[in-house]
Amino acid sequence: MSSFVSSRPNHTGIDVPGPGTIALRNLYFVRFGFAVLWAGLFAATATTLNSAGVALLLVYPLFDVGAAIVDHRSSGAAQRSGPLRLNMALSAAATAGLAIAAGSGVSAVLRVWGAWAITAGAVQLVVAVSRRRMGGQLAMMLSGGISVLAGASFAIQAGASDPSMSSLAGYAALGGIFFLLSAIRLRRSGQSGQ
Repeated sequence: MSSFVSSRPNHTGIDVPGPGTIALRNLYFVRFGFAVLWAGLFAATATTLNSAGVALLLVYPLFDVGAAIVDHRSSGAAQRSGPLRLNMALSAAATAGLAIAAGSGVSAVLRVWGAWAITAGAVQLVVAVSRRRMGGQLAMMLSGGISVLAGASFAIQAGASDPSMSSLAGYAALGGIFFLLSAIRLRRSGQSGQ
């Protein structure tokens, strides 16, 4: 395997993390910070579909597109790019879908967010399984699986008589925690090899 998904020996013969692993770890830390910040802002401002709430709804999947682009560029040809490209397409479609759904109400937003959480969670699970050799991916596997379940719950919530978007903040915060756990695990595996 390439240096992205494995370590490489240094001048002493000890394995150290490859540059792609370091980039991925840094990206996970950034994704944690963004998710927690977004969750806090969304919880504070988006109890209804006001302009701040709609803007935040659109920023989240757009950030996901950007993160997938960074991930793809840092991994280069070292891994299959299909799942990351699929994630970019899903998140871009979610952004467009949420922009349209926001005009139809909270139920429509929850349906679109739910569909995105299901599909993006499945892709995240596939990517994490493909990266399992590099370590730190168990949290990403769990996150992908939980995202699929959460997406189904958002779709169910959309059918409630008085649907609420408040659970989206918790979803984002939990996803951020999983990114933090993976980043810490990648850091520890890199330090133990040095």
